[in-house]
Amino acid sequence: MSDRFTISFTVRFRDVDAIGHVNNAVYFTYMEQARTEYWMRLFGLESLNQISFIVARAECDFKKPAHFGDEIEVSIWTSSVGNTSFVWEYEIRNAKDSDLFAKGKTIQVYFDYRLRKGIPIPAEISKKLLSQ
Repeated sequence: MSDRFTISFTVRFRDVDAIGHVNNAVYFTYMEQARTEYWMRLFGLESLNQISFIVARAECDFKKPAHFGDEIEVSIWTSSVGNTSFVWEYEIRNAKDSDLFAKGKTIQVYFDYRLRKGIPIPAEISKKLLSQ
C-alpha cells in the first residue's frame, strides 16, 4: 500500500441537499477531485488531457453526514496494481476532529484514448503508484 495523498476544502452550499447534508452523489465528486490532483501531482502533469486512465468502478460507504461549512479532508492511496488496472481507496474526514464521513474505492483502467481500449500499465507507472 502506498502513502496517502490528502486534499482539503470547505463544503460548499451547492454540495448540500434539501435535508441540509452533503448529497450522496457529491462524495463521488470529492473523490474525483482527489484522484485528479493526485495523478497530476504524482506525474507532474499540466493538462487534464494527459490523464491516462478511466474509472471502471466506483463505490462509497457513507458513515456520517457532512454539512455546509464543514472543513473536510479527502485522502487517497493506491491499494493494489494489476496488469491493466489499479485500485484507489479514499477516506473523507472532518478536518477538525477526524470523524469519518465516508469511505470509497475506485478501480481505474490504464487507457489509451487514441486506441479507445485498456492497455498494460507500464512498469514505471506501477512502481510510482505503489511507492507514493
